[in-house]
Amino acid sequence: VIQAVFFGICVLTDLSSLLTKGNDSQEQERQLKKLISLRDWMMAVLAFPVGVFVVTMFWSIYIYDRELVYPKLLDNFIPAWLNHGMHTTVLPFVLIEMRTTYHQYPSRSCGLAAVCTFAVGYILWVCWIHHVTGVWVYPLLEHLSPGVKIIFFAAVTVIINIFYLVGEVLNNYIWDTQK
Repeated sequence: VIQAVFFGICVLTDLSSLLTKGNDSQEQERQLKKLISLRDWMMAVLAFPVGVFVVTMFWSIYIYDRELVYPKLLDNFIPAWLNHGMHTTVLPFVLIEMRTTYHQYPSRSCGLAAVCTFAVGYILWVCWIHHVTGVWVYPLLEHLSPGVKIIFFAAVTVIINIFYLVGEVLNNYIWDTQK
């Protein structure tokens, strides 16, 4: 969903840019700048770190023991192309976007705070689903004791923050910008 919303905003930004080109309307220019800021923020805080996280974590766990993250039973309901659409194609598309479009990253402290907020919110959502249904969304969590779950959730939050920093460094490297 994050990737779909993000790339929808990218298309909207590009179309708006094309439609306002050569137009002297300051209001349209102001609205376009807001849209570009939203696109850049989403890339920095959600699309890149979450996208890279999903691909690396999913396939790492899947290779180790697919039953921990994507039980074979799901093959009956979710075709392979859709699995790859959710867990593979995210990475090349986000890397292509990073290479083709410069993104202004927020200040490091604001960016990391936003990534942490998302990570903690998502973890709380996963825990809430378990609380209500009695089933963990990710079968891996069934095998972890409560203390290990806390360590796992903390490690996941650290990893996604590292991916935020990798995205910032990669963006600056590609576009040769220095603060």
